[in-house]
Amino acid sequence: MKYDFDRVIDRRNTSSYKWDQSEKLFGEKDIMPLWVADMDFESPPAVKEAILRRAEQGVYGYSVPSDTYKEAITSWFKRRHDWQIKPEWISDSPGIVTSLSLSVELFTEPGDEVILQSPVYYPFYDVIQMNDRKVAKNPLIVRNGRFEMDYEQLEGLMLGGAKLLLLCSPHNPGGRVWEREELLKLGELCLRHGVTV
Repeated sequence: MKYDFDRVIDRRNTSSYKWDQSEKLFGEKDIMPLWVADMDFESPPAVKEAILRRAEQGVYGYSVPSDTYKEAITSWFKRRHDWQIKPEWISDSPGIVTSLSLSVELFTEPGDEVILQSPVYYPFYDVIQMNDRKVAKNPLIVRNGRFEMDYEQLEGLMLGGAKLLLLCSPHNPGGRVWEREELLKLGELCLRHGVTV
């Protein structure tokens, strides 16, 4: 089924965090809200149907993931990347910021440096600072109109003792989907210096 990416949906006055906070946050209500990663496309029919089926049950207590839920994830990774993911490796999180914060807590100690590739989504800074760690900036470089990693400066941070890198991929706000070669080079540095991504 084809999806209509040309349909414009006006989300103003719908309690939209993206569209209804502009004046409060930036002093102007008629600005393009590129500050938050929030889609303006309607959800696919299969997603809407699943939500409606769940809503029709009428009771919304705690639930557990089904076997088909984990099977969908493991099958996708097998088909897409030829990775054999075990269902017991899968764990849910209420959101990306919670996962970032848990990663900072689990893989570093108070006072440690955590690498960020700035500019980056602002909660990346918050989860480091709120966990009593230090931000180690690895600013992205603009080359040929796009962001690229500064591997030399990055390796300097690793040699300086940073043991965790919070990688934003695809990059927000840069929009870059890191290429295989870029990620391999990054991975080699991390392996060489014992840095967790």
